[in-house]
Amino acid sequence: MTSDHADLAFLGASRLAAMVRERKVSPVELVRVYLERIARLDGRLRAYITVLHDAALDRARRAEAAVMRGGALPPLHGIPYAVKDQFDTAGVLTTVGSRLLETNVPNESATTIARLDAAGGILLGKLNLTEFALGGTQRFPFGQPRNPWNLDHDPGGSSSGSGIAVAAGLCAASLGEDTGGSVRSPASWCGVVGLRPTWSRVSRHGCFPLSWSMDTPGPITRTVEDATVLLQAIAGHDSRDRLSSRRPVPEYARALSEGVRGLRVGIVRELTFGTETDAEVRGAVVAAARSLEGLGALTDETSLPRLALAGAIFMALADADGAGLHHRWLRTRPMDYDQGTRRRLLTASLIPAAVQQRAARARAALRAEMYDALTRYDLLLCPTAHQAAPPIAAGQAMITARGQVAGRFFTRRSYVTPAALARTPAIALPCGFTRSGLPIGLQLIARPFEEATLLRAAHAYEQQSDWWRRRPPDAA
Repeated sequence: MTSDHADLAFLGASRLAAMVRERKVSPVELVRVYLERIARLDGRLRAYITVLHDAALDRARRAEAAVMRGGALPPLHGIPYAVKDQFDTAGVLTTVGSRLLETNVPNESATTIARLDAAGGILLGKLNLTEFALGGTQRFPFGQPRNPWNLDHDPGGSSSGSGIAVAAGLCAASLGEDTGGSVRSPASWCGVVGLRPTWSRVSRHGCFPLSWSMDTPGPITRTVEDATVLLQAIAGHDSRDRLSSRRPVPEYARALSEGVRGLRVGIVRELTFGTETDAEVRGAVVAAARSLEGLGALTDETSLPRLALAGAIFMALADADGAGLHHRWLRTRPMDYDQGTRRRLLTASLIPAAVQQRAARARAALRAEMYDALTRYDLLLCPTAHQAAPPIAAGQAMITARGQVAGRFFTRRSYVTPAALARTPAIALPCGFTRSGLPIGLQLIARPFEEATLLRAAHAYEQQSDWWRRRPPDAA
């Protein structure tokens, strides 16, 4: 592969789709570029569980033939993408990151996969994740996923492989699933864009569940424009998911050029200036807020005190949902789970009903607090995480004191779970790097079904920054 070929891997889905339509690059060439990079780099990054080498090339040849015939092409025609191995794919192994499903081959694809294929995408493979998308996996059955910016550091979860693959140029775009931050966290720690749509905006049919009231598929991409194109492809009602919204899907790309002039942005005091937030993260996020001001946005600090409790509220509800879902396997095949997954699900099985009820009431109060803020502001702004990606070893270390529990399990979740608990859309995008070279993520949150506002603001910030152009040293 020439250096020019390698550069193709980092152009992103939108740019590559335009080049395919203009016959400047062939879908076959693109697939070969990514397959070569996967073969060369994924042995140490472990983004993929399954690579569809022959199937992807075969589809690419058919896509190339369609280009040469002329005529209209779908928006992602010939674009190689990959998906979290939580989504069913017809005839393709779907493990959900667990040995319990290591031979599971569905007969039908998830609605999101069918829609990406209909949009012209070429599926490269299935991506690594924490077991059953829960988080806290100690030993990954299909290999330890690693952050391409530093192989000793955590790439984020649960959509770990989805973040790695985009950041390292192992696919043009990916699909993850966000229950309580599982799209935004890996996007933040890997230095790419992660979008959590409004709950019910995207069908969950064929996506292995964790928590029915919070699970949401979402794109992980190199740019905000790429996220916009993928959201357009997968959004909309699906009769096979009765909880999916019937609201019309707007043309999201129309909003990208509108800028942020006049938008009211509330900087969340507790998450941005709190003692838990690392100083380098705080500095980068405040600088991003100042950049939005320079583009015409109106910023102001706002206090949402309940957000500090979001991590605990989320785990009391989502983990209990997961425990109910897994109760039969926990009884019959407990030792087939990773010990971290098993411990978390069994613990959640013991949560008293009174505690779950308190958590449900607290969720309603937190949601009301956020909705009230979003009547005064068009967007809320805060870090995506309180720190840059920590060492993998830190998440595997034994907890030796009670005081360590909240820090390990609740702190980081309090930054990403508010949007999940309130069912609002949120986006993570790069806004800087630490002195040690790790990405820092900015998070924006909008009102339900106002993805267009979210995307236009994120795009405006992205266009005046260069953070998204950087490439990981371990993905050269």
